[in-house]
Amino acid sequence: MTTRLFTVVLALAAGLVLAGCDYLPFGYTPVKDILAAPANFEGKEVKLKGRVKDVVKLLGLKAFTLQDETGQITVVTGGNLPAANDTVVLKGTVKSAVIVGGQSMGLRVEETERLR
Repeated sequence: MTTRLFTVVLALAAGLVLAGCDYLPFGYTPVKDILAAPANFEGKEVKLKGRVKDVVKLLGLKAFTLQDETGQITVVTGGNLPAANDTVVLKGTVKSAVIVGGQSMGLRVEETERLR
């Protein structure tokens, strides 16, 4: 009975640790969800995975377009810019310049961490 209890406790602990791991291949927010309801994501951290489309570096602003299977969104970064067609995984905060009637203007994700 003690061995079984130990196994159950160990499995629960492993599940909790893995649930919070950013490097697992799941738990990504689809871009279409952010685009459909930007007010719901405003100021919240999301995890995204996709392919880099356009890269822009202008007057200290570094940004790129991230495209997943559901859509594309602008990502602003303070780190290194990825190359076009690279696949990246990142965490970032959803921001808008203004939200009027649930519609966002200036929607972007500000990268907080590049996971891959």
